[in-house]
Amino acid sequence: MNRISLSLGLSLLLGCSGAPETSSAESMPVLDGEASVKPGINERFLAEDLDVDAFVKRFELESREVFERRDEILDACRLDPGERVADVGAGTGLFTRMFAKAVGPEGQVFAVEIAPKFLDHIQRSAARLKLRNISGVLCAENDVKLAPESVDLAFVCDTYHHFEYPKATLASIRRALRPGGRLVVVDFERIPGVSTEWVLGHVRAGKAVVREEIEAAGFRCLAEPDVGLKENYLLEFGLR
Repeated sequence: MNRISLSLGLSLLLGCSGAPETSSAESMPVLDGEASVKPGINERFLAEDLDVDAFVKRFELESREVFERRDEILDACRLDPGERVADVGAGTGLFTRMFAKAVGPEGQVFAVEIAPKFLDHIQRSAARLKLRNISGVLCAENDVKLAPESVDLAFVCDTYHHFEYPKATLASIRRALRPGGRLVVVDFERIPGVSTEWVLGHVRAGKAVVREEIEAAGFRCLAEPDVGLKENYLLEFGLR
């Protein structure tokens, strides 16, 4: 089958990352005991009029650093044929398609997304390219909705800062990893005085804080491969 099966979850997804816009933590939405770190950061991806083509032009162009370095990022993931990969926050499917080719027909790629329209786009592009090893997963705002011990690699590119409930989301990623599984995170460097105003306003935490949060969720940092990134960083984690 060329069609991607959509595993319907709750309604929203992986949330956020920016600094809370109110001063009281008690005013933040709470889900399963965890307060949102930035309410509403993912609302535009849930809109009925989401312009997927505009995001393709925005995400898949040479001036975007992670697109320019996509081959180096893929190499850093060290995938073997037959492995199972979760592309968490798959967006327009750039890395989903690359992973599908890397793991081959015996492997599997789960395109995990909050945005139904992105999953529709990934389904169409996979069918067009005859990539039959891609499955779409519509996740929740605090849960990637993957089966326990179902993937060898979880990949999160420019999406960690959209985790609205990072503790719960990281816990769900940890549950989904097989023994020996890995988590690769690519996100923006957030350095006051260096990073752009957009990054400083949009991205909640810098690399050190992101690493601390992920390690507190039961991971250990394995490496920070040099893949030529300047605006972003890449961290590789294993299970602790």
